[in-house]
Amino acid sequence: MTTNLISLVMQYLTPETIGRIASANGLDRKSANTAVGASIPALLAALSNTAAQPGGAQKLADAAKQHSSTLDNLASMFSGSSQTVYADKGSQALSSLLGGEDHTALTGAIAKVAGVGQGTSSSLLGLLAPVVMGAIAKQQGPRGLDSSNIMSLFAAQKDNIAAALPSGMHAQLDSAGLLDAIQGVTGKATVAAGQATRAATSAARAATDTSYRVASAASTSVPGRSNWIYWAIPAAAVLAFLLYTFNKPAEQVAQRIPQITGSIQDMKVGGLDMAEQIKDSLTGLRTSLQGVTDVTSAQAAQSKLQQVTAQLDKVTGLAGQLSTDQRKVLSGLVSPTMATLNQLFDKVLVIPGAAEVLKPSIDAIKAKLASLTAVV
Repeated sequence: MTTNLISLVMQYLTPETIGRIASANGLDRKSANTAVGASIPALLAALSNTAAQPGGAQKLADAAKQHSSTLDNLASMFSGSSQTVYADKGSQALSSLLGGEDHTALTGAIAKVAGVGQGTSSSLLGLLAPVVMGAIAKQQGPRGLDSSNIMSLFAAQKDNIAAALPSGMHAQLDSAGLLDAIQGVTGKATVAAGQATRAATSAARAATDTSYRVASAASTSVPGRSNWIYWAIPAAAVLAFLLYTFNKPAEQVAQRIPQITGSIQDMKVGGLDMAEQIKDSLTGLRTSLQGVTDVTSAQAAQSKLQQVTAQLDKVTGLAGQLSTDQRKVLSGLVSPTMATLNQLFDKVLVIPGAAEVLKPSIDAIKAKLASLTAVV
């Protein structure tokens, strides 16, 4: 079974490495994690387009050969001022692979979605491109670096890439034509869900606007007999809201935080923003589990699951200091995701060899999530 390329790349981008990237680019660790997490699947999506073009697969095979030893030299690559040199070289190589227009579009998409500057996005891509090419070389082996195998590799990876693209990135890359090669079932479903949401939103707004126009007309034309219309206005608004809600993608609805009375704006305890930590942990957990397809990808995901366990340890240890309303917020963040997570847990644990690697971490995470849903 083909190794998930995204999991393989992330195996080498350790917290220490991402910390160095953050320091060199003037980012905090959270921003750097977000930018790297957005860049890897976006970069692979763009390279998929290159592989699908005449001669593109051979260009990728040649580039991968040149970076066959990159993963063995990451310490020097990400150390201090060396990053600038490697970033410039990587950026030039990437521009050659993608073409100037696609390279610029990719840089802009990552900058927008990750919330970083264009220069930071370009530098980050320049650093990550050799790592990705090195991962391709490692995955294929020296005898597998030819155009035919590269095309097969990207064809096998398209669903993994589409699934790993963060929210907002699909639209950015699609508008730039960078999703053409991976726009299979997963990509089309995501785009369709977005279109359904936008259509429902427009319908809701139209229904509300219409109700107010009718109310205004009735009030003007039949003085003294228009009281009924003021009952129609909220009814129409409720109908519009229901249309919008039921047409939203299921995952978006499931992940909404319930409305809780009281002050919940300050969720920080001991300097830790509990709500943000939970959201980051759940996102990282879901992405890591989705990438597990065999023993190798399970081993690659293990470090991330251990990191999630440590993050949840902090949250559960501090949860007792939260108010009742704040604990309800945490429960509201975790509970709607449990059905999806349990499905992912079950899927992973039946993969031959994966259970032996991940079951201890999964059991620990399940226990911590259960305690968070029971804090109310």
